[in-house]
Amino acid sequence: MSESDTGGRQRAEQEVVDLCRDLIRIDTSNYGDHSGPGERVAAEFVAGQLAEVGLDPQIIESHPGRASVVARMEGEDSSRPALLIHGHTDVVPANAEDWTHHPFSGEIADGCVWGRGAVDMKDMDAMTLAVVRERMRSGRKPPRDVVLAFLADEEAGGVYGARHLVDNHRDLFDGVTEAIGEVGGFSFTVNEQLRLYLVETAQKGIHWMRLTVDGTAGHGSMTNNDNAITELCEAVGRLGRHTFPVRVTKTVRSFLDELSDALGTELDPENMEETLAKLGGIAKIIGATLQNTAAPTQLGAGYKVNVIPGQATAHVDGRFLPGYEEEFLADLDRILGPRVKREDVHADKAVETSFDGALVDAMQTALRAHDPIARAVPYMLSGGTDAKSFDDLGIRCFGFAPLKLPPELDFAGMFHGVDERVPVEGLQFGVRVLDRFLDEC
Repeated sequence: MSESDTGGRQRAEQEVVDLCRDLIRIDTSNYGDHSGPGERVAAEFVAGQLAEVGLDPQIIESHPGRASVVARMEGEDSSRPALLIHGHTDVVPANAEDWTHHPFSGEIADGCVWGRGAVDMKDMDAMTLAVVRERMRSGRKPPRDVVLAFLADEEAGGVYGARHLVDNHRDLFDGVTEAIGEVGGFSFTVNEQLRLYLVETAQKGIHWMRLTVDGTAGHGSMTNNDNAITELCEAVGRLGRHTFPVRVTKTVRSFLDELSDALGTELDPENMEETLAKLGGIAKIIGATLQNTAAPTQLGAGYKVNVIPGQATAHVDGRFLPGYEEEFLADLDRILGPRVKREDVHADKAVETSFDGALVDAMQTALRAHDPIARAVPYMLSGGTDAKSFDDLGIRCFGFAPLKLPPELDFAGMFHGVDERVPVEGLQFGVRVLDRFLDEC
């Protein structure tokens, strides 16, 4: 590596921290409607960073304030299929009173950048910007074109971000065959000789649903055997306590086989408690990929203490494994019973690809170049990302936002949790790996 290359990459490692902090300070809270601040300010910031180094970013607004940014970086051989790097700029809301450091301060403390979006996913946005800006400054083209997408609305299903672009601006992704995005490439330290990096190759499908029960309204002082609240709460209780059967998909089987080999012991997916006990900080992520899930998240009914309402509602976050959507819906209806009306608020498919090919090889090469004990392994994400929309364009999607994490960090707990933070050294490692990955892809 030349002295100028070394200096440039060191510059990117310094810049990524400031970029991450700047992005966190822009409040892009997504409440699932248009009541929040939107992503326009963040989009203008990102577009400015890209334009400053010679790219031609487009800001695309799907609704006032709901803005995404797309740009294309020319490669050495533009005739080759292009690569997409996508990230979202919106975040889930945060209550500042619950946090050690203000969620929109971008504070640096204890070796970490703190704030909402630090891992979901303004860290990857910052890493992408830092790497692209340095490559543009130094004239280091990637082997093929790279399309960059910084998207709105991922936290509410992507309707005003990725879905809008795929439906209305698909020409921006002409020639793209592969993509990398969030929630993959993070480390799980097995021992001093082996660190696994989990690359997302699959993700569960979504059924966010509203449950409704109609009953007989009346005076709160009177006996009422047709109380909508009672009926709904009993159904929600059954659903919330239900354990769905274990279903081992292709991706989960591959992950368990890789982990069994790494640990030198067989992992039994039918014995979840014992299996998850061996997974440490990633147990929450992996545990939810062994079965369908349905988590009650909201309840609503009534307007006065002495009035029995005629209707009660609940919201449920339902997630299904690839290939098990029909089983999931049938189980829901059986558990809820005939009195409960179920309707989707937002639904999207499960996606899955294989863990092979040149792009996977490039991930492994880039990781090992900066962590000699690295081994990339496939895993399934329990949630969903904008990959669902890009999959509709025939783009093969992976989760690869490289981070080397301290073994004691509860990485899974950072997502949508209080005191979200990302290690500064993790960001800088990610820049090095992502830059090398672009050389190899």
